[in-house]
Amino acid sequence: MSQPTPLTVEVEDTVGGLLITVRGDLDFPCADVLRIALATALDRAPARLTVDVEGLTFIDSSGLAALVHAWRRGDDTGTPVVLQSVPPFLAAILKITGIDELFTRPAAQTRADAATA
Repeated sequence: MSQPTPLTVEVEDTVGGLLITVRGDLDFPCADVLRIALATALDRAPARLTVDVEGLTFIDSSGLAALVHAWRRGDDTGTPVVLQSVPPFLAAILKITGIDELFTRPAAQTRADAATA
């Protein structure tokens, strides 16, 4: 049995918003770490929140729920939440569950649109 890979979450400012880089195993014991990082990032009201999941090695339903919750909150507030560098195993899970469609839909109204309305 292989050892779990510890989850690391890094947040950085980018020209277009915020980037959260996620590496390791995203499962029940550590899903709250990502959920809190995503919520804190969305509290900053970025123009866009990008989640780089290239270094993700495992995800369970609690990890998926953290991503969906962030997408829903971003959709409610007009902040697009997008996934970047999705590894094949995660792409398959997102497609099977239908969650991939959430991350390819535009946010209901972006902050930039709201400012000009």
